[in-house]
Amino acid sequence: MRIPDLDLDLLRAFTAVTERGGFTAAGQALGLTQSAVSLKIKRLEELCRRRLLDRTSRSVVLTRDGETLLAYARRMLALNDEAVRRLVAPPVTGRLRLGVADHFLPRSLAPVLARFTATFPELRLEVEVGRSHELRAAQERGALDLVLGKRRDGETLGSPIWSETIIWAAAPGWIVPEGRPLPLAMLPQGCMFRERALAALARAGLAFEVVFTSASLLGLAAAAEAGLCVTVLGRAGLPQGLVELEGLPELGVAEMAVFGDAAGRSQLVQPLVRFIREALDRPHLPLAA
Repeated sequence: MRIPDLDLDLLRAFTAVTERGGFTAAGQALGLTQSAVSLKIKRLEELCRRRLLDRTSRSVVLTRDGETLLAYARRMLALNDEAVRRLVAPPVTGRLRLGVADHFLPRSLAPVLARFTATFPELRLEVEVGRSHELRAAQERGALDLVLGKRRDGETLGSPIWSETIIWAAAPGWIVPEGRPLPLAMLPQGCMFRERALAALARAGLAFEVVFTSASLLGLAAAAEAGLCVTVLGRAGLPQGLVELEGLPELGVAEMAVFGDAAGRSQLVQPLVRFIREALDRPHLPLAA
């Protein structure tokens, strides 16, 4: 039996549906009607002889086969786009000063940036890792070109990339002390995670004290791993030596975004965002019809 070739155009429509949250948004991103996107998905399912998406009147959900194909589709599209940039598109030259919030993919940042520089070998990339609000202030002063960082509650600036749940983290087996304030390891004042955690504890009427302050996530993780205290992290950045701690107030979701995407830089932003999403190995938004 002849093995069929997967059509990149169909794969691009499939990834757009998963990443944009549905057929309508995918069509808007691709410049197609909703029915045209639906037809492409149908053709892809016929080609794969598998159901890739479960549709209801209110949602679109990846099937198990769809999840498998999505990982391959992202890799195939990334290789295609990289080849086109190398052979067809004019080379991107110059310098890109990139600020990256320390909460942003701490375990995956280096591979993402390595892949990015391999895609744009003639681009000089300069990376500064720090706190979101400080990096954004630097970008507004013109000291940075782009910033990958957190949006504050209710903010509309920046282009959203993905969202993640904020969690309490502690050493395995760590128990919340009885009759004593909850010991915390936190970033300095100005950190959104710190503000949200302290506000949640105050609303719940729970006593707490900040016993360890560090400008570095590595410092916070080390203090928590030693059993000194509990800290707050994004779920995607949970290090191996820590576990999610249950029983404390929920902290909601943090939205990560690109700030400073000036005209003419979209050719850099799009592959960078794609590499980040692939590093997460999951769609960044819940799917909806």
